[in-house]
Amino acid sequence: MQAEYETLLIERPHPDVLQMTMNRPGAMNAMNTQMGLDMLDVFSTLAAHPDTCRAVILTGAGDRAFCAGGDLKQRRGMTDAEWQAQHHIFERKVAAMIACPVPVIAAVNGVAYGGGCEMALACDFIYAARTVRFALPEVTIGIMPGAGGTQTLPRAVGERRAKELLLSGRPWSAEDAERWGMVNRVCEAEALLTDALDIATTIAGNAPISIRQAKRSMHHGLSLSLADGMLFEIEAYNRMVPTEDRREGVASFSEKRRPIFKGR
Repeated sequence: MQAEYETLLIERPHPDVLQMTMNRPGAMNAMNTQMGLDMLDVFSTLAAHPDTCRAVILTGAGDRAFCAGGDLKQRRGMTDAEWQAQHHIFERKVAAMIACPVPVIAAVNGVAYGGGCEMALACDFIYAARTVRFALPEVTIGIMPGAGGTQTLPRAVGERRAKELLLSGRPWSAEDAERWGMVNRVCEAEALLTDALDIATTIAGNAPISIRQAKRSMHHGLSLSLADGMLFEIEAYNRMVPTEDRREGVASFSEKRRPIFKGR
């Protein structure tokens, strides 16, 4: 992972929490090719080195936008081949986000349209400012969601609701998103990052191998039958037994103290 990126701000609001801010506020943090490459580099690093941090917060610069989607100004005039080559970068970036072993929390601070909405949905869960609006408007400009939206939205809100939203292209509010199960918490704008950091530090204080295995078990288990999901869970569970963190957790409970987890 680089110390600096052209389109991202990387900060450490807590020693174990990485905050990634999409930093193109003049373009409403729209996703251009460079941002796709920058985010792919961060999430590829986390996949290879999950001990880099214990939780990630993803947000947008400024107070207008989380991410307004793909940068259509950059895309205007692209050949079909150029468009598809760029989109392949975006596909890899979203796949890396979903597969990230470290929990990723979306702190949605402004509009999340198109690819911005899809990125929020690719995170493990979402906190959103009260004024936020979401949309997947791709069908209104002759394309369709192609960064996971047709898969992640129905998993979050159900197939029938997702069809209404995706096929109409109409936006929806943070309150509606919370009511439908897409957003975990609606926050006042000034408290959004504080609330996101609070849950991120809580997660970061837990055993990191346990967090990674539980996340993996839920993610993959949902695509299996209940019986197969239970078998997957037990395989994930058994990896906890020989760890130092499991022994530390039991010892700290017996000794009535906070555990010190080392990810081993």
